[in-house]
Amino acid sequence: MDILLYAFLALIALLLVGLIVLLLRRGDNRETQAVRQHLEMALSQQAETVQRVERSLREQEQALSKVVSERLDRSEKATGQVVTDLRERLARIDEAQRKIGELSTQVVGLQEILSNKQARGAFGEVQLNDLVQSALPPSAYEFQCSLGNGARVDCLLRLPNPPGSIAIDAKFPLESYRLLRGVTPGDSPGLATAQRAFQQAMRKHIGDIRDKYIVAGETAESALLFLPSEAIYAELHANFATVVEESYKARVWIVSPTTLMATLNTVRAVLKDVRMREQAGEIQKAVGLMLDDVRRLDERVTKLKTHFTQTEKDLRDIETSTERITKRGERILDTELGDAPAPLPPKV
Repeated sequence: MDILLYAFLALIALLLVGLIVLLLRRGDNRETQAVRQHLEMALSQQAETVQRVERSLREQEQALSKVVSERLDRSEKATGQVVTDLRERLARIDEAQRKIGELSTQVVGLQEILSNKQARGAFGEVQLNDLVQSALPPSAYEFQCSLGNGARVDCLLRLPNPPGSIAIDAKFPLESYRLLRGVTPGDSPGLATAQRAFQQAMRKHIGDIRDKYIVAGETAESALLFLPSEAIYAELHANFATVVEESYKARVWIVSPTTLMATLNTVRAVLKDVRMREQAGEIQKAVGLMLDDVRRLDERVTKLKTHFTQTEKDLRDIETSTERITKRGERILDTELGDAPAPLPPKV
């Protein structure tokens, strides 16, 4: 702004000088004097105008500086808040990435477990053990129990006859299920092949349990096949109804973690009912003894009541005797000397 002001003043000065020179060349001294006065007046007015312009520019500069300062302050505060929010979000992102990393490690570990048949079998057995232990008392089950035919079952539920002990064995047809899930949409031949493989795997598990873990005279007439995956259980019941019907005919009931827990709760209720029936005789005997005690208590209360009745009669007799003694004493006190003695009252 100062540079523009100086340039404006210089331009005005040059114009005035040129005008003075021009007038000096044309006129006489009187005209020159008049022109000089006019020029001085014009210069004075121009100086005032310049001062007003300078003050106005200065005020506008101050106002603009204030506005810019306020905007910069607001912008700085907003930027600071944005930076703070960004730091918090970055911290949350770092935490989420850490958790995702841990989850990825766990998923990789689970995949390694499921990729090995022995580890996968152990995974199913551990899940089965946890469910059984959380639902039943220790006396109601046995893990890795050997049957009379030499077969070793994952879990044997000890139930009274009927129905008898029920065998539970964990099966995990993961390869055939992965093959089924990995079929490309629209690949009908591949889907048919995967479905046949899954059906064959399930039929083999059902047959093994039927032949090994249903022993006449030792176990119940049925057994449980435990699938440790709800997804496989849902797939089986949704798309392989014939396999499920075959399991019913073989008396092999297929259960998932959810349905097994419901079955175990039913078993617990049955065991509770059996214990109550076993203790029914003792309960009846205890009730009989309690009734005998009640009869004896009633007899003793009756005797005590008789004693109370006799005591009440004795108290009334004592009261009567006391009244007579009192009257005789009063009669003796009222007797005057020299008078004939009053006749005694008849004896009772």
